[in-house]
Amino acid sequence: MSTPALASGTSVATTWRLLDYIAVDYREAVRDGVVVNPLEYGEMQEFSATAAAAIAELPPVAGSEELGTQARQLQAAIADKAAPETIAQMSRDLAALLVTYHPIPLLPTQPPQFERGKALYAPLCASCHGTTGAGDGPASAGLDPPPIDFTDAGRARERSVFGLYQVIDQGLEGTSMVSYASLPEEDRWALATYVGALAFPEEQAERGRQLLQALPPSQAVDLEGYVSRTPAALAQQVGQDNVDAIVAYLRRHPDAAAQPQEVAPATSLDTARELLEQAMDAYRNGDAKAAKTLALSAYLDGFEPVEPLLAARDKALMVKIEAAMARVRSGIAANTPAGELQVQVDELDALFNNAGQLLVSQQSSGASSFVAAFTILLREGLEALLIVIAIVTLLRKAERREMLPWVHAGWSAALLAGLVTWGLATWVITISGASRELTEGFGSLLAAMVLVWVGIWMHGKSHADSWQRYVQEKLSHALNRSSGFFLLALVFLVVYREVFETILFYAAIWNQGNKGSVIAGGASAALLLAAVGWAMVRYSRRLPIAQFFRLSSLLVAVLAVVLIGKAVSALQEAGYLPIAWLEHAPRIELLGIYPTVQGLCAQFVTIVILVLGFLWSNRSARTPHS
Repeated sequence: MSTPALASGTSVATTWRLLDYIAVDYREAVRDGVVVNPLEYGEMQEFSATAAAAIAELPPVAGSEELGTQARQLQAAIADKAAPETIAQMSRDLAALLVTYHPIPLLPTQPPQFERGKALYAPLCASCHGTTGAGDGPASAGLDPPPIDFTDAGRARERSVFGLYQVIDQGLEGTSMVSYASLPEEDRWALATYVGALAFPEEQAERGRQLLQALPPSQAVDLEGYVSRTPAALAQQVGQDNVDAIVAYLRRHPDAAAQPQEVAPATSLDTARELLEQAMDAYRNGDAKAAKTLALSAYLDGFEPVEPLLAARDKALMVKIEAAMARVRSGIAANTPAGELQVQVDELDALFNNAGQLLVSQQSSGASSFVAAFTILLREGLEALLIVIAIVTLLRKAERREMLPWVHAGWSAALLAGLVTWGLATWVITISGASRELTEGFGSLLAAMVLVWVGIWMHGKSHADSWQRYVQEKLSHALNRSSGFFLLALVFLVVYREVFETILFYAAIWNQGNKGSVIAGGASAALLLAAVGWAMVRYSRRLPIAQFFRLSSLLVAVLAVVLIGKAVSALQEAGYLPIAWLEHAPRIELLGIYPTVQGLCAQFVTIVILVLGFLWSNRSARTPHS
């Protein structure tokens, strides 16, 4: 077999992802030979053409002609509106062939699970490879060539986890090794991890853990290194005497390779720089769509991971970088001359340098961690607390205490969901920037819409006669089981939105050390929130019913305006809404005020709706009823 030519890992990985995207999303564009989504179909045509062009530009290898042929066949099949199943198979076949001739370190979406691989090995592999992996299973007799001996340390040192994954995914032509591509991707990675550990005795794992922890940050093994590097390559860095022990530990505990390193902030900013450079290259070449996508990725995948940590240390610098990156995206959308855009990108590079130096050199002190944890929880918790207290007080004044369990279930479920989110974000998955912004954006938007309605309703009940009429005529029938579910959903949505944002900030400062200070800051804020809540409940009980509704409706209205501003900002950062900046407009995040035309217009429209709603509710309340 000929040696593969060297290719750009970035270009191959990008092409592979395009093919994977086609395999997954083509079904949204075509059904039964008919285009059901012209925009999505156009994207499929574009992506297949881009993939074919990228493959044609790769260095020549023995399979170049086959790669080119399959790429053209995929284009033709999409043009013919072939069935989604056919396109998916063709895309995945081409992607598999691509990494066969141009190997690259494709990463799993999460650290592989060793124990899962062990459970899969017994029914799938042991019959040929044997229970210990020595290639001596009962079905191995007469096989030519014989099954691989996974316990052969010499050969195992030359195999990466990704190499094993490729074989599991594609099979080996000319052998009895069949493809297991039908398995879920995480199961294939788990199998690769397990069989890759069989040559490295478990007895060495504890020593390997100690050696791994003693490595300097510059030699730390991240998830990409775990997947792509062979033990032989790692030995050049850590020494042959140590490598077997380290691999014995890592392949049984892949999550140890995925832990964030001290250099992660700088690495994340480097990612933002690289993606911005690629965006400028695409923009100069006339591909504004790709440039916009790359610029958005620079923010979501490069800057957003360090944004909470930077905000805790230098909020002004964080805001400056966020605004500068948004201006670059706006410039691309507005067809700004490339020279002007490059000036903005160069200015961003200088800001990245300042941020990198701050994040790397400035260690978070116990005091700064305490203050950050305290202010974050207090700020986010107040919004949710105000709404929950208003609802609880309303139910008590209406003498409908049987509805309170629905409210308590709502905020309790939100806190529980927050704990689950914390666990997932810390140990299982990485919450991407886009996921974060969309969760915040749509959550805030939905909550704001509900609060507008609630505010207008409460204002209408601020007249004593209207309240008495409501109690006598409707309340006895209005708060039923369906109302309970509505209360639960509203409280859950409002509280979880704040919990979700708090988790993201806490995750950033938690990984910087001083965990005791973070816990103390959070506990102090929680105690203060409890005290504020108790005072509000006690004071609101003394308010006359009309005054209570009047004040509560104003409070809910203000919160609705705040949330609509935050919703627009989050959706802009996720690339779902355009951005038109107002240079001299204020930025007051506590009030959801951001210096963009779209955000301020949305808040203005919300205020107008509330004012009109209040006027209408006043008129309705004063209208005599027979």
